[in-house]
This record gives sequence, C-alpha cells and structure tokens, in this order.
Amino acid sequence: MNETKSTCPYCGVGCGVIIESEGAQITGVRGDPEHPANFGRLCTKGSTLHLTATAEVTLQTRLLQPMQRLERGQAPSATTWDHALDTAANKFAQVVRDHGPDAVGFYVSGQLLTEDYYVFNKLAKGLVGTNNIDTNSRLCMSSAVAGYKKTLGADSPPACYDDFQHADCLFIVGSNTAWAHPILFRRIEDAKRANPAMKIIVADPRRTDTCEIADLHLAVQPGTDVMLFHGMLHLMLWEGWTKPDYIAAHTSGFEALKAVVRDCTPDKVAQVCGIDKADLLEAARLFATSPATLSLYCMGLNQSSSGTAKNAALINLHLATAQIGRPGAGPFSLTGQPNAMGGREVGGLSNLLSAHRDLANPAHRAEVAALWGVSDVPAVPGKSAIEMFQAAADGEIKALWISCTNPAQSMPDQAMVRRALARCEFVVVQEAFATTATCAFADLLLPATTWGEKIGTVTNSERRISRVRPAVAAPGNARHDWSAAA
Repeated sequence: MNETKSTCPYCGVGCGVIIESEGAQITGVRGDPEHPANFGRLCTKGSTLHLTATAEVTLQTRLLQPMQRLERGQAPSATTWDHALDTAANKFAQVVRDHGPDAVGFYVSGQLLTEDYYVFNKLAKGLVGTNNIDTNSRLCMSSAVAGYKKTLGADSPPACYDDFQHADCLFIVGSNTAWAHPILFRRIEDAKRANPAMKIIVADPRRTDTCEIADLHLAVQPGTDVMLFHGMLHLMLWEGWTKPDYIAAHTSGFEALKAVVRDCTPDKVAQVCGIDKADLLEAARLFATSPATLSLYCMGLNQSSSGTAKNAALINLHLATAQIGRPGAGPFSLTGQPNAMGGREVGGLSNLLSAHRDLANPAHRAEVAALWGVSDVPAVPGKSAIEMFQAAADGEIKALWISCTNPAQSMPDQAMVRRALARCEFVVVQEAFATTATCAFADLLLPATTWGEKIGTVTNSERRISRVRPAVAAPGNARHDWSAAA
C-alpha cells in the first residue's frame, strides 16, 4: 500500500489527508496528524473521501476523453486532445476577431488549484485581453473580499486558527460552524474546554447545532445584521467601550460612522432585529470589553444583497474597539470552498489582479502586464458571474469556457442560466464527471483530473498554503485544468 500526503478538497478548512492507494486505485483516506489545520481529525465527508474514487464511480461517471458535440441536442462523440484544443482556440479567436475580446467569458471555480486559477487568469486577462473571467466564489466570497478591502484596504483576513485558543470571546455570525466547518468547530470546543471562561455569542435566525455551545444566542430576524452591528456600536459609544486612541491612530472616517449609528438606539434595534435589549447590551459588552474578541462569519453575511455592508459593519466593530491585530482578536471570514482564498490571491475575480494588485491602479496593471510579457491588462472590470451569464443570454457573450463548476445546477436564476448556455454560440466545459447538468449544454467537453490525481496548491481560510499531491495517475485521457488552458 502506498501513502500520499495531500489536502481535502471539500471545505475551506484545508485539512491534511493521507491517501492510501494500491496500484491505480485509491483505497482509503485518513487525517494527517502533522497538518496544522486538523492535526489528524477529519469530518464525516473527509473520512469517506476515498469512496468518490472507486472503480465504479470512475467507470460510470468520469469523463475520460475529449468529446465534441457537432449539433446541439445530439450525443457527443470522442475526439483527440489536439483536435479539441485546436477547435477551442480557433472558435475563441474567431469570436474575438468578429466581436472583440469581451464577447468571450471564462467561468471557473473555488475548487480549482491556485495554479489552475493563475493560468486561466493569464489566458483571459493577458492573452485574450478581457476581464470577463469570474468564479463561483463570486456567489459566496466576493462580499468578504469587498468588505476587507473597504475597511482594511486589502483582502487579507488578519486571523488564523490558533487564535481560537487565545480568544476570550467568540462572536459567530452567519455561520453554522458545527455543520459547515466541523473540524474548526472541534477546535472551538477544545478552546472552550481549555478556557471555560471564554464567552461564545452566536447570531443566527435559526437555532443551529452551533448554538448549543453558545453562552448567548441572538436569534435576529433575517437580513438585520447591519442593524445589529450598528446597534452594538451605538451602545459601545454610549457606554465608553470604544478605543479613541486606537481609532485616532489607525482609522479614518469614524465621525461619519458615528453619525450613521446615532439613530440605532437599543429600542429601535431590538424591534428591528427581534431580540431583547438586555441581550443586545450583553453582546456589545462582551465584544468590546473582553481581552480578545474573535469574530467568525460565513455565508449568512456573504450571500446577501447587502453582503459587503454586513462585512464592513462587523469589521468596523473590531476597529472601533481595537479588537484586531492581537492574538485571539480580529474579524475572520471562513471560506466555503477549498481554494476560494487561493483564487483571490491570484486575481480570480473579474475585478481583481494577481497578488492582491488593484485593477483600478494603472501602476499595478503595468506591473502585471510586464510580468506576463503583454502590452497591457484591460482596465475596465469584467462581468461578474451573474452578469456574464446574463450577457450570454442576451447574445452579447458568444463563447464561454466553464471549468470545474456546474452552473446549470448551482447558480441562481436557473432559467436564465440555461437560456444563456443554450444561446451561446460555443460552450467549452472542462469537467471530471460526464454526468453534471452543464455537460448537456457543451459543444466541447474536456476531461479533467480530480482530487486524488491533481498536483499543486490550495490556500485555506487562514491563508495557509497546502500541497495537493497525486496518489494515482489520471484515468483515461484526463488532464490537469491548467494544462488545457495553457
């Protein structure tokens, strides 16, 4: 039996795994006791990961060779990689020639490796000359990106998992950590056992499993998070719990924020949020006066029409109380996908550039263009995920390249998405499995490697980079995502 150290491909915790294999078959998986994200622990999904790589799954569901559909509605037929890539290159070049570079789009995924992400971004922004490349992380993490940039100036979460053991107060909002990030929840339980005095506040409309560990559950009405945070800041100001010296030395615009929260009185906030005033006061007190407060948040804040405002309002609480930049203190966004953070690091959204460079900054664009050996990088942000498919449905985008994601099942407004895929002149789907809903719309299907076969890196929620190593060879003619784009 062979053993290969790698990283779990499910959530953003980034657990280390040891893959067991015999010959060309993955036979088991267990936690890596030396990996600092999980120290050998695995959740139910992670511990059964090897079942997704059985011979039956491979034979019955994997896409094993390039396939071309000559007419929509017909079954695709096998082709070679050379023919498939020539077809894709020629069609994309023809669309760019006839309609301009913004008539094509690339839709990628937080499950790609960082190297895959980088090559796709270089292809779109550097070679094709369009910023129309976006990711399914747009649907979950773009609010966190905007919130960090709006308040801290950079998309760089200033916390890590070790902060759990240094925190005196945990403020969990918009996250059912017990279910969505179970290994992190185990670490929270460990921290609570080691420090029984640590207080845990959970703000969630539902009483989830995460609430079972809470000292205080704020069962707010859905969509009232900003009012809750503003109400907490109102009380902090009234009670003298803010840190004026820190605010003066490290922030700007605080007077304007004070004006915003002035009318967020306890009576108003309690009524809007549907909570008791006493609980609101206790939450504000614990957050502001604990020696170290760490907030954890996820899709309950991010997947919202006001997601950026929710993120910014929460981060502002940390800045107003100096609960940041110390062990156990800071705003910590938990990523949902295994490499949503890695994608952000290499410019995986239509408004980002690699290495946290700013698309709106001419010097940053020139720096990236020089690195890539191209004359320039487009200055205008590309279309976001929803905008891209809307443009395809409207006939504006003529060609789409989709990799490692299944928009015909996972995106909102399914009727519009399916209209877009049907109307688009040319659709490339790069996928490990032939059974996904989006494959039915593809003119060209490119077989991709999956978790036990890939090589590269991923970045987890705490910005720790972990290696992904292949335990077995790719089946059939599957290739790594980056190699097809390259």
